Amino acid sequence: MSDPYVKLEIENGVGYIEFFHPAHNSLPGDILAELAQTITNAGTNDDIKVIVLKSGGDRTFCAGASFKELININDAETGRVFFSGFANVINAMRKCPKFIIGRVQGKTVGGGVGVASATDYCMATKFASIKLSELNVGIGPFVVGPAVERKLGLSGMSQIAIDANSFYSAEWAKQKGLFAHVYESTEELDEAVKAFAENLCSYNTEAMRDMKQMFWKGTEDWDTLLAERAAISGRLVLSDFTKNKLKTYK
Repeated sequence: MSDPYVKLEIENGVGYIEFFHPAHNSLPGDILAELAQTITNAGTNDDIKVIVLKSGGDRTFCAGASFKELININDAETGRVFFSGFANVINAMRKCPKFIIGRVQGKTVGGGVGVASATDYCMATKFASIKLSELNVGIGPFVVGPAVERKLGLSGMSQIAIDANSFYSAEWAKQKGLFAHVYESTEELDEAVKAFAENLCSYNTEAMRDMKQMFWKGTEDWDTLLAERAAISGRLVLSDFTKNKLKTYK
């Protein structure tokens, strides 16, 4: 398993969307675009009642933005387009009419925390510590910030955004509201996710759709807001500070 992919598998009414990248499930632009489109398509697929979002491998859920692509950004428009990839995924999840269950098996960083935060119900293992590392490279969690703040609150989001060097435990994330349950192993997590998602499939799909609209009320401006935030990140990634910092990751 070495080639990046996004795939959708349907089982007992549950659409399992899985993404993978060999670099710790980091997300380059093409994978972000495919992920957003796959989520949108699953939302209109009548064979799917509930969606589970997961990543391949057994260690890292998502390492966030692809450093390889960040290093190669040389103008603000290219930067805006790249960071818009995360905005498009979050907005696809927000507007999807079906509940999205997050399955977080391991560490998640930066944009990955944003993706986990944009799920409607998230379950994890005790290894699923989180970190917002963007400030470390001179950017900041501008695009994912609204999704993370919605789950952790402004206090929790600002804490991990400012303390950009530290991983915060899965238990901390549970206490703040990101994770609903934390399990001892990936096997236990998968059993719980499967049972939970399949049980949801027995519920009224119209009720779940209307509940989701209720839960996301107040985010109707996110298409514009996250696009504006992507432009900020696209500008900051060109700063001398960030360019020099990214060189250390080569």
